[in-house]
Amino acid sequence: MDDGGKRQATRVFKKSSPNGKITVYLGKRDFVDHISCVDPIDGVVLIDPDYVKDRRVFGHVLAAFRYGREDLDVLGLTFRKDLYLAAEQIYPQDSPQNKRPLTRLQERLIKKLGSNAYPFYFELPPHCPASVTLQPAPGDTGKPCGIDYELKAFVGESQDDKPHKRNSVRLAIRKIMYAPNKQDQLLLNNNNDVNNFLGEQPSVEVSKEFMMSPNKLYLEASLDKKLYHHGENIAVNVHIANNSNRTVKKIKVSVRQFADICLFSTAQYKCTVAETESEEGCPIGPGFTLSKVFTLTPLLANNKDKWGLALDGQLKHEDTNLASSTLVADMSQRENLGIIVQYKVKVKLCLGALGGDLVAELPFILMHPKPEEEVLPPATPSRRVSEDVRNDVPVDANLIQLDAEENHDDDIIFEDFARLRLKGGETDA
Repeated sequence: MDDGGKRQATRVFKKSSPNGKITVYLGKRDFVDHISCVDPIDGVVLIDPDYVKDRRVFGHVLAAFRYGREDLDVLGLTFRKDLYLAAEQIYPQDSPQNKRPLTRLQERLIKKLGSNAYPFYFELPPHCPASVTLQPAPGDTGKPCGIDYELKAFVGESQDDKPHKRNSVRLAIRKIMYAPNKQDQLLLNNNNDVNNFLGEQPSVEVSKEFMMSPNKLYLEASLDKKLYHHGENIAVNVHIANNSNRTVKKIKVSVRQFADICLFSTAQYKCTVAETESEEGCPIGPGFTLSKVFTLTPLLANNKDKWGLALDGQLKHEDTNLASSTLVADMSQRENLGIIVQYKVKVKLCLGALGGDLVAELPFILMHPKPEEEVLPPATPSRRVSEDVRNDVPVDANLIQLDAEENHDDDIIFEDFARLRLKGGETDA
């Protein structure tokens, strides 16, 4: 940032092919799903024309669900399913009349890098899945199972050519979603496919009757809200009215993660990520009541040893947390999501071996808060901010802070695109 503190340099990631003949420049690694649209993937590729010559440079964005090790090959089948693929020719450029207007980032990069820098632009559809990683078992090597996104640029004769490692660049990127703000909530609530997304606070009443008992055992449970942020405490209000002839001996409260694997057939995996139990106020005999508030905090730090737990897609081994809830805005696209993550609070009253249990469940949403919107400087004769620029700058905080002064196009910080490191192995990012 300059001395006056008014301008912040643009931070751009770069990664070169092993032979150094093509280099990809990308403004960020996280692309946000805004429910109605997804941040575009825009950047430039710097090429060596003497090396490329009459060949072409192509770009691919691939979303894939990896459900097994890639080095395993059973009867010619691989444990991978492609969920989305976009491709375009980056070099040579199409005819001028078909060219898309450059984004502000692309304008600045091309001005700095020269005429051998060529832009690329990909738009992901809103129904593409979010990046999700399944926590690997101890000793597992290579890329973890889950849904990942990859941006690839390579030199070849056609898009169907198998890329050579020496002249191709692969970058792991993420598609993420933040908790909706008020404007997004209005959009969701007006969508008939989203059933009571952020409606009233979750609450449930259940009861159980017993033989030889004239009345029932009642359990009422509620949460103070439906949407929680990662790391936030969840307060569970429990009220018990025992009108039966049985005795409540213990209360267990837990937070469970449900991961629906939408592949060839739907399978659901359940995992407890936070739990507590209490005998305070117990036993609750016939005719007695109890009201109590339980507090739980689901954190990945307390669940590092649970294989198959769904995590937010990661770019580094430490850079992750429990997977955010999946918001399904269009149920007809459910099969394209790969993994659907949900969370529920479970309240269980333990009545002993003969009495059984009384269980209630409360669904809720767990996500990251949406970053504050970036305020762009007002347009002045010396500071040009066109409508195209406004549209190109996402409202979410990210690594790019674009400066609109045309005489300051060299304040760009290039950072090498990090490699994805996992325990027991290393994989290119």
